Amino acid sequence: MPIALRTLDDGAWISVNDSRQVSVSDVWTLSRGVFCDCKPAYVLLEAFLDVRINGSIVVAEAVGQCLECGTRDSIARLPVGKIVDGEFEPYNPEAVQSVLEPES
Repeated sequence: MPIALRTLDDGAWISVNDSRQVSVSDVWTLSRGVFCDCKPAYVLLEAFLDVRINGSIVVAEAVGQCLECGTRDSIARLPVGKIVDGEFEPYNPEAVQSVLEPES
């Protein structure tokens, strides 16, 4: 069964099958060195630019700012959830996330 993914409200939400699932209002905990030199980095997302599926992982392109050092940058591949048995399971933003390696 296909999964419909898109961004809504000028990048404020990720919609999965026409249901708002992931919001930019969360602070994501990113592992050291992925976004900035903070360990870990607490990044407040400002907007989702794109969303797609990589295998069973839902990844987003986003823009955010580190709450500790102030670095503001884009994140090319932030894992925000996974598809299990055709259903979306969001990741906990407070759990330490690492950005997927760039596609080769």
